[in-house]
Amino acid sequence: MTPDEFRRHAHDFVDWMADYMAGVGDYPVRSQVAPGDIAAALSDAAPDTGEPLEDIFADFQRDVMPGITHWQHPRFFAYFPANGSPPSVLAEMLTAAMGVNGMLWETSPAATEMETRVLDWLRQMIGLPEGFHGVIQDTASSATLCALLAARDRATAGAVTARGLAGSAPLTVYSSGQAHTSVDKGAIVAGYGRDHVRHVPTDDAFRMDPVALDRLIEEDLAAGLRPACIVATLGTTGLGAIDPLADIAAVARTRGLYLHVDAAWAGSACVLPEHRWMIEGIEHADSFVFNPHKWLMTNFDCSAHFVRDPEEFTRGLTLDPSYLKNRGKSDVIDYRNWGVPLGRRFRALKLWFVLRSYGTEGLAAIVGEHIRWTAKLAARIEAEADFELLLPPALGLINFRYLPAGTGDAAADDLNRRLLAAVNDDGTTYITGHEVAGRYALRLSIGQTTTTEADVDLTWNKIGELARAL
Repeated sequence: MTPDEFRRHAHDFVDWMADYMAGVGDYPVRSQVAPGDIAAALSDAAPDTGEPLEDIFADFQRDVMPGITHWQHPRFFAYFPANGSPPSVLAEMLTAAMGVNGMLWETSPAATEMETRVLDWLRQMIGLPEGFHGVIQDTASSATLCALLAARDRATAGAVTARGLAGSAPLTVYSSGQAHTSVDKGAIVAGYGRDHVRHVPTDDAFRMDPVALDRLIEEDLAAGLRPACIVATLGTTGLGAIDPLADIAAVARTRGLYLHVDAAWAGSACVLPEHRWMIEGIEHADSFVFNPHKWLMTNFDCSAHFVRDPEEFTRGLTLDPSYLKNRGKSDVIDYRNWGVPLGRRFRALKLWFVLRSYGTEGLAAIVGEHIRWTAKLAARIEAEADFELLLPPALGLINFRYLPAGTGDAAADDLNRRLLAAVNDDGTTYITGHEVAGRYALRLSIGQTTTTEADVDLTWNKIGELARAL
């Protein structure tokens, strides 16, 4: 393809992208295809000769688009959002065109130095104290894995990093029973083992109980195990629970354990000073992660990971073969040593575009509106005689269920599973299910970039209509 041919096709693609962003609300939110439909539309083997790009693009629209669930849809209320925005998309186009691999400072100094700077912008924006140093990971799951590796290195004074786990006392990690499964997966990958993840009991608000945490650590010490890491969660995936960070940090300090804080979703709310209560005690954490790709208008993937002691954090991840040394540049950062992969995308560019395009005030205004609409919706649910709010709203997250008069818990569980299927099959909106203290709930998360209050109202009216039609 020549530059002129590229230019012509690029204009066509950008026109399509602009139309898509303007009209995404007209699609069913969740893909309506059946398993195997998309595979059946794709060839069994690659073509022997190249095909015209016009044909490929036409096939994309005909065969691929029906299998897309539209995460950028204004009525996407499932899981947590994976946000994008026009500035972020444009920056990703530049990133793709340059094809940068920012593994070393000298492989693109701008990639490294911009990453350092915009992460410090983020640190200031959410109220993290000075002394934290940032890196962009692909996801919070990767950040948690790296934290577990750093904790492993600290707990064994580097012995496991050098010689492996053989002969070492088993290491243990502690998280709330509501924490994301990335803690368990990270513990498997890092060699702790699934059996050595302790799911700490929670209080009535589903927050980690610091007293129970300390008791479990004491029991493991008595059993000859080696406690290594605590993972506190700010904004659990299912319920939005906020673990009491200051009290957990006190246990970590007393016991000498590494403390990692997973605020993947809720951390973005700290752009609003009134929500920074959730990070009280953060100065005592060893690492902290939140995802701009969830709630700060930056398209996936972009996870902001902050560490208090970069030297300790990177000790177990650093390898320096001669072919990866910055010649005569000992005072620069090599982010390849801050994570598992060697290759690194230039993710800082899209974050820089977003932060400059919206500004702190613009981002805070969007997040604040999402939280306000959530509170209003919760009040509407509480006012409905045949619906039940199972928990107070948590930032942009609500758990509720349909509960007509005289319906027992078992019947309500079946009714709400049927309602979830009806809602998502309808295509107007997309929500997910969850369990709250053994009761099946409908879970709705407000946070998509282009969502309006009218979208929230339309969604609630549709849920009520479909519920009463069952």
